[in-house]
Amino acid sequence: MKSYALSFPLMRKLVLITVLLATGLSAQPLEVGSVSFANSGAAAAQEPFLQGLAQLHNFEYASAAELFRKAQQADPSFAMAFWGEAMTHTHPIWFQQNLEAARAVLARLGKTPEERLAKAKTERERDYLRTLDVLYGEGTKTERDFLYADAMRALHAKYPDDVDATAFYALAILGTSHEGRDFAIYMRSAALLEEVFPANRRHPGVLHYLIHSYDDPVHAPLGMRAARLYGSVAPHAGHALHMTSHIFIALGLWDDVIDANIRAIATVNQQRAARSKPAADCGHYPIWLHYGYLQQQRFDDARRMLDACRAYAFPAEFVAGSETDSPRQRLGDYADMIAHHVAGGQPLTSADLLAPPKEVKAPNVAFTLTYAAVIAAAQRGDAKAVESHTAALREQHEALLAANPGRAEGNAGRRERAEVMLQEAEALLLIAKGRRAEALPILEAAAKKERQLPFEFGPPDVPKPAAELLAEQLVAAGRAADAAAAYQNALRRAPGRTLALSGLRAAEKSAKVPGREDKTPPAAHVH
Repeated sequence: MKSYALSFPLMRKLVLITVLLATGLSAQPLEVGSVSFANSGAAAAQEPFLQGLAQLHNFEYASAAELFRKAQQADPSFAMAFWGEAMTHTHPIWFQQNLEAARAVLARLGKTPEERLAKAKTERERDYLRTLDVLYGEGTKTERDFLYADAMRALHAKYPDDVDATAFYALAILGTSHEGRDFAIYMRSAALLEEVFPANRRHPGVLHYLIHSYDDPVHAPLGMRAARLYGSVAPHAGHALHMTSHIFIALGLWDDVIDANIRAIATVNQQRAARSKPAADCGHYPIWLHYGYLQQQRFDDARRMLDACRAYAFPAEFVAGSETDSPRQRLGDYADMIAHHVAGGQPLTSADLLAPPKEVKAPNVAFTLTYAAVIAAAQRGDAKAVESHTAALREQHEALLAANPGRAEGNAGRRERAEVMLQEAEALLLIAKGRRAEALPILEAAAKKERQLPFEFGPPDVPKPAAELLAEQLVAAGRAADAAAAYQNALRRAPGRTLALSGLRAAEKSAKVPGREDKTPPAAHVH
């Protein structure tokens, strides 16, 4: 058995052919991180296998699957190439799994676990394959996620010097956090990765999963080392470039958030262009870039991105796309972007609030768009529009609950998030009717519920943070000191958020003025 390594551009003595992106970065070597994985595959299969492994760690799943299939073509008996392709059908952080597709990959290697194990040439390879019989075996996904984490723990214990076993074990631990972010679970993952980080500072899995372990406002400072490294280690992996911003956004570092996502979008669109696909103007990375522009008050740039996403989400004809770029996904991305746009204090036009087409069943999209309409109507003081949109939001909330009964796996807090958004709308309706005193307890309850939600990385999960909205209305009620406390709560979940920071400064200044809270309350406002 040979030990192979991949470290672009450093390992060209091993891989003599200049490695080019199949997507068309025609003059650039593929730089996606450095991996080394002892295996029994043929020499001709090593280059695509190791690239695929690096891309698997980068969550570039489509690219990884294609590369693993190339390794299979080079060596049809290479069991680990089938293991790798099967692994691309589970996305632990996103709580996604295509069980049928994964089993189909394994079936190509062998119809039974025994047949598959017989094709693995080493005990270590057989051990890796056995973990997939757990991951894609019997039971619910929840059950299998925990059993798989146990299997990876055993693999890690058996091969303590195998950095990939350590990294995949850490990722499996993160994949058991079904009720939302649990700091104890996330720190178990971080502890494993910290042990191997000093000797593996270019390993894409170690860097990537460290960032995921630390991407919340409390722990983000611990993730800065990995964030500063990861983009330069894997500059041809769009997700790697974006991932650095998970730490930056948790610390309110807006220059870094913007730069990371500009680079990620450029890389992805360059690869799409090489496949004759149009630029993707909606998506995870554009949403984060748009949010960064809002925080820097670069409103023209934010508006440009919103307009581009709207055009991409509402084309003249809807056509089926990939899992991550389907009409439904684009509409969801647009709804999230428009909600953050208006929650960032920006006005909307009549062209912004388009209804999802009937052929796309997406109650979450309709709910989010109507929520944005409520906030926008409150901003411009249109009481009738607040009332009509809030009535529509109530109906859509019922539809949303009906479409998503119970607590969906990996989406703990989704129902509670929708309840917070509806509470905000109900409070704004009361305020529009001149009944702020009745609205404040509703906003206080919404802010309390928001604090209890599991933390979600990225832009605020509730686009207009309830604590921020409460603070604005406390200021309007002449309660500056209470408003300052509410702003501070908002900033604990969304550090560096511009509206909360400016509101906090104003509230603290106002609270120090003798008699300020005895003055006539200012007019209601919603930023």
